[in-house]
Amino acid sequence: MSEAPQKPWLTIVGIGEDGLSGLGEAARAALAAAEVVTGAARHLGLLAGLSAECRTWPVPFESGLAALLALRGRQVVMLASGDPFWFGAGSVVTRTLDRWEWTAHPVPSTFALAASRLGWPVEATRCLGLHAAPLSRLRPHLAPGQRALVLLREGAAAAELADYLAAEGFGASQLTVLEALGGPRERIRQVAAEGFDLTDVAHPVAVGVLCAGEGRVLPRTSGRGDDWFANDGQISKRPLRALALSALAPRPGEMLWDIGTGSGSIAIEWLLAHRDMRALGFEVDRERAARARGNALALGVDHLRVVEGRAPEVLENQPLPDAVFVGGGLGAPLLERLCDLPAGTRLVAHAVTLESEALLAAVHGEVGGTLLRIELAQAAPLGTRRGWKAHYPVVQWSVTL
Repeated sequence: MSEAPQKPWLTIVGIGEDGLSGLGEAARAALAAAEVVTGAARHLGLLAGLSAECRTWPVPFESGLAALLALRGRQVVMLASGDPFWFGAGSVVTRTLDRWEWTAHPVPSTFALAASRLGWPVEATRCLGLHAAPLSRLRPHLAPGQRALVLLREGAAAAELADYLAAEGFGASQLTVLEALGGPRERIRQVAAEGFDLTDVAHPVAVGVLCAGEGRVLPRTSGRGDDWFANDGQISKRPLRALALSALAPRPGEMLWDIGTGSGSIAIEWLLAHRDMRALGFEVDRERAARARGNALALGVDHLRVVEGRAPEVLENQPLPDAVFVGGGLGAPLLERLCDLPAGTRLVAHAVTLESEALLAAVHGEVGGTLLRIELAQAAPLGTRRGWKAHYPVVQWSVTL
């Protein structure tokens, strides 16, 4: 095995609005020794008088990766905002590099600068980078008294954020608009989301959100109300969903297959359990698939991927799951396919019809696990009084292969 070079070829330098004056000695030395310096035009403009070849990083960001890798063997400095590994470019650039190939020199991130201006504890503040993500990523965190620091792609997005908060019932939220923090153009202004009237917000911009208002707060536990999910009636109702999520037992970073996803409610609640959760929904009906995507977007988990097709055929060549929920399309070929998944996979299936119940009873006898019959009834008007209105019983099979 050949020895790794003693010196990295790539140096990632975090840069703030104060340009060279904010850089440490190591970062300055890297710039002085660089053959090529690459970064956004704004970053290059902050460093006047560079002797190295300067290359503007293209848009979209990913399109510049191949050109960067082609520079291996030369001394290269890549400029990035603030701390390159906090909602920055660092992790994207280094994911295909060996650890010895690169080094990094961060400066205070925009989050750190914003928190220091506002006096907010960073550990108690939700920090979100929404440069290329929908504003609805904020939805799970909207509750009176909660704080968030949001990085936006451009000045005009501050008004879009205000409109979004007002539309969700949080127009009373106080917004602190922080522009060009740490540099000579720094400006800080406060305004309510409702009635936002700033028309000259400059990039780069962060917004501190102190949430207030009468909008609905998304509960943190599974079994959220059915009315959070647009649906055509094909939805795992709230009590059954809570029982399903309990049996699925989501753990950080895991992947779920939600087969017959319908409104997407099971997959969405799985994703809401932790920021690192992943989920694939499978749905044969195109309208329901689109509805599931819309629900995921509205509730801040737009990374739900819904694949259209019929199981078990649609499952081929998909990333393997840690857990599987079957809410529709239950049949013997599907169960046979699922029982061939790797050991440790958790399966949960619901059955309503006698035929699908018989399938679960048979597979329970062969594979084991837990078979649970769930019978629910709700109080409903009965003449001038009230009585119990029973729902169809549901059989739940759960097993760890």
